Amino acid sequence: MSASHLALFSLQGKIAAVSGGTRGIGKAMAIALAEAGADIALLQRDVANTEVRDEIRALGRKCEVLHLDIADHESCTKAIPAVLEAMGDIDILINNAGIQKRHKSIDFPDDDFNIVLQCNLKSVWTLSQAAGRHMVQKRSGKIINTASLLSFQGGINVPAYAAAKGAVATVIKALSNEWASQGVNVNGIAPGYIDTDMNSALMQDQTRYRQLLERIPQGRFGTPEDFKGAVVYLASNASNYVNGEILVVDGGWMGKFILCVSF
Repeated sequence: MSASHLALFSLQGKIAAVSGGTRGIGKAMAIALAEAGADIALLQRDVANTEVRDEIRALGRKCEVLHLDIADHESCTKAIPAVLEAMGDIDILINNAGIQKRHKSIDFPDDDFNIVLQCNLKSVWTLSQAAGRHMVQKRSGKIINTASLLSFQGGINVPAYAAAKGAVATVIKALSNEWASQGVNVNGIAPGYIDTDMNSALMQDQTRYRQLLERIPQGRFGTPEDFKGAVVYLASNASNYVNGEILVVDGGWMGKFILCVSF
C-alpha cells in the first residue's frame, strides 16, 4: 500500500472519546485508535482503573480517564463537556459501553427493561447529541456506535437488548440524514458472537456454543482484536463518504442467515 493510501487511515492529531474502553471490544478499539495516532479520552465508571490509560500512554499518546456512568442520565450529560475541557476538542466518539439482562419475555422485569434501554440506547443518544452539536459547529467529526446482530434479529430472552440495539441502528441513520451534509459521519459496528465477558455464560453452555460455531462460516467466535481495523476505518478519512451504515463484524454470520431465509 502506498504512503498516500496509508495516510487515509492516519488519526494523527485527532482526539477520540471512547466509552466502555476498559476491556473487551472497547479496549481494543481505544488502543487501535491510539496506535493510529489519536489521543484518547476514556469514559468509564471506575476512574481508578488506569490499566488501559497506561497502555495508551506507553504508545506515546495523550490519554485521560473521565467519569461516565451510562446508567445515570445526568452523568451522560456531563461526559462530552468533560472531554472538551480535558482534551480541548473531540473529533471521534465511540459509544461502546452497554449492559445485558436475560429473562424470558413473559417474566422480564420492568426495571431491567428500563435500565437496558438507558444504558444501551438513551446513553448513546445523549452522548451522540452532545458530541454532534460540537462537531456540526466545526463541520467535522466521526461518531461510531456499537450496534449488534440484534439490530437485525430478535434474539432469545433478550427483548430489551434487541429493542435498544434495533433503535441504535435507526438512530445512526437518523443522525446521518441530518449531519452528513455538515461534515459529520455517523456509522455503526455490529459485533457478531465475540469472546468477551458478556458472552461468557453463553460460551460455557457447550451445546449452545457448538450450535453457534456450526452457524458461523469462519468457524470461531471473534476476538476484540478483530475490531481494530473496522474502527480505524470508520474513524479515519478512508470512510469520509460512508454515512448511516452498520459494518457487521461477525465471521459471516449475517451472510449465512440471509442466505438461509432467502431460500
